[in-house]
Amino acid sequence: MEKRELTCIGCPLGCTVQVTLENGAVVSVTGNTCPRGDAYARKEVTAPTRIVTTTVPVRGGVLPAVSVKTAGDIPKNKIFDCVRALKTVTADAPVAIGQVILADAAGTGVDVIATKAVDAV
Repeated sequence: MEKRELTCIGCPLGCTVQVTLENGAVVSVTGNTCPRGDAYARKEVTAPTRIVTTTVPVRGGVLPAVSVKTAGDIPKNKIFDCVRALKTVTADAPVAIGQVILADAAGTGVDVIATKAVDAV
């Protein structure tokens, strides 16, 4: 049996959660004070995901770059592939909040969207 200790990020409490695994499967989760802690711990030890945030250059905009993020979680092992793909992208102004900047980032099925509006010059 394997035991892992995590700090939960499911809510502001930041509980210390202990996960017990057997043959890669979660046997128990303890230390969480809300159901989100249980869900977070199970997901984090079996299939961790993250939201990626960065900026992308804007051509013809009042700002030189726009902030972007993945529209949802992507597998943790795809983060660097996503960032590499974003290094090749330039957005054309105007850019709207929620506009897809990169579809299907790194083959994850998750789009990268703008989180700020950028007007054209």
